[in-house]
Amino acid sequence: MPKHYRPPGKKKEGNAAKYITRTKAVHHLQVSLPTFRKLCILKGIFPREPKKKVEGNHKTYYHTKDIAFVAHDPLVEKFRDIRAHKRKVKKALARKNRELADRLLNRQPTYKLDRLILERYPAFVDALRDLDDCLTMVHLFAALPAVGGERIQVERIHNCRRLSHEWQAYISQTHSLRKTFISVKGIYYQAEVEGQKITWLTPHALQQVLTDDVDFNVMLTFLEFYEALLGFVNFKLYHSINVKYPPLLDPQLEALAAELYALCRYVSAAPERQLGDSQAISSSENEQSEDKKVDAQTDESDLRLAQLQHQLPANEPGTLMHLVEDATGADDEDNETKECKNLFKKFKFFLSREVPRESLLFIIPAFGGVVSWEGDGSPFKESDEDITHQIVDRPTQGHMFLSREYVQPQWIYDCVNARTILPTEAYLVGRVPPAHLSPFVDNEAEGYVPEYAETIKRLQDAASKQVLPMPGIESGDLDDPQNLLAEGIIDRTEASEAAEKKRKLAMLEKQYHDELNMELQGITYSASLSNKNLQSSVEDVQEDAPADPEQMEKDTRDLSMVAMSRKKRRLYEAMQISKERKKANVNILKERKKKAEASKKE
Repeated sequence: MPKHYRPPGKKKEGNAAKYITRTKAVHHLQVSLPTFRKLCILKGIFPREPKKKVEGNHKTYYHTKDIAFVAHDPLVEKFRDIRAHKRKVKKALARKNRELADRLLNRQPTYKLDRLILERYPAFVDALRDLDDCLTMVHLFAALPAVGGERIQVERIHNCRRLSHEWQAYISQTHSLRKTFISVKGIYYQAEVEGQKITWLTPHALQQVLTDDVDFNVMLTFLEFYEALLGFVNFKLYHSINVKYPPLLDPQLEALAAELYALCRYVSAAPERQLGDSQAISSSENEQSEDKKVDAQTDESDLRLAQLQHQLPANEPGTLMHLVEDATGADDEDNETKECKNLFKKFKFFLSREVPRESLLFIIPAFGGVVSWEGDGSPFKESDEDITHQIVDRPTQGHMFLSREYVQPQWIYDCVNARTILPTEAYLVGRVPPAHLSPFVDNEAEGYVPEYAETIKRLQDAASKQVLPMPGIESGDLDDPQNLLAEGIIDRTEASEAAEKKRKLAMLEKQYHDELNMELQGITYSASLSNKNLQSSVEDVQEDAPADPEQMEKDTRDLSMVAMSRKKRRLYEAMQISKERKKANVNILKERKKKAEASKKE
């Protein structure tokens, strides 16, 4: 008998006991495959990859503890009730009992995901860390066409649009936006909320077509959980700045599809409203105790109108856009938030009808600017003389005002990423704008710094009143090339050239001092040549001079590779191969740049 013999029917061990296939998990839970998939998405259960796949490589495995975790969830019983209820409705319709079917449809069982959100995210920071995919999915569905009869309900699309605008209004009002980038996929945004960096993608404002290649059932399941998660996050964030949630919007602005602007008005007016309410409550605490009963009996439409009149500012130019006033206190702001808040503080923008309005309505107030657009419900008209910049995207303009600048939308995004006001000459109407650089790419780490990035760097240093080093001609570069190389001011080639110059200067200085000493001692030039004293001194200087940085790095690398194990050596060689590939790509970019410059000269 073998040493580890296990009779058939005994308890399993190893991977056979830790993992279970999807088919067996579905049979164990006694649910259908779509229901099992929905449960796994809502509970956050995902397939595993065991080291040894007991039942074959072609099967999907789950952890046994995860399946036991799902089996004890109340959602399983709720899904079974929903399935039984659907069967009752189908049976009533088959018997042509329409009255019974209608009663059953009105009493359809429902469920909530509040407990699941608290279970998956015990702390609010955990929810913020997992908000990237949530925001991307919600913004994606918010851009889909709200057409009845499609596979996606119109209410879901409207709810996603409301949640996305509530999130953008909070980010814009608290000046938490940090980076933005326009790509082919859409517009990337990055915000910093309570110390957490959150990045999401919004699609371009184009007509979307629902294709058959996408399984919308799975995406709608994810969306169901993300809607609940983002609703709780917005609730927590709005209460953190003393704003009531959900907000009440102006019906006129809602009808004109200006929900984001209406939300910004609501959030900006909240601190004054909270202060006025607290003073009124403290002064008339004992006198108006019976007014609550009267207010509870008012009509719903009258209550909504009264709340709107009490909460929102008047619809007049100059009082609508209180976007510069932050809902949070000034003492709680850090330096980066203050910098973002004051970037467009002195400017007043107007958006033409061809530019991406929602994106610019989100970005410009987030950096302290005042903005309006062409259409009904806008705070001020195009003829306003206080407008400093008009964002246009047409080669020609019918009527141009001399008191303002006409720039392309890319200027806004580049100014936001650079955190400084860039010159508008390169972004004027009809000109090809400079390259739109991504703020999510570290140029120093990639080894290639674009020409426009260097220009922006010099503009930033000039704005902060810093003196830029000029490699190769100033004495500061010859003092310590290794420090300049470590700081990233110069590259490796310039560092070696600076070291060579420093070595030659040291040789010439030593030779000059030796000649002065020989002249003082009365030694003639012929005697000095015969004795070769000067040559020996030069050799001493060469020995004292610092070695080549590339040679020193190579020697250090060779010594470290000798002490490495085989596994670490292979890993290091793979890293070196990736570096060589990156260097080759950088050389290709430099060659293209040279060819482009040569073609321009021709």
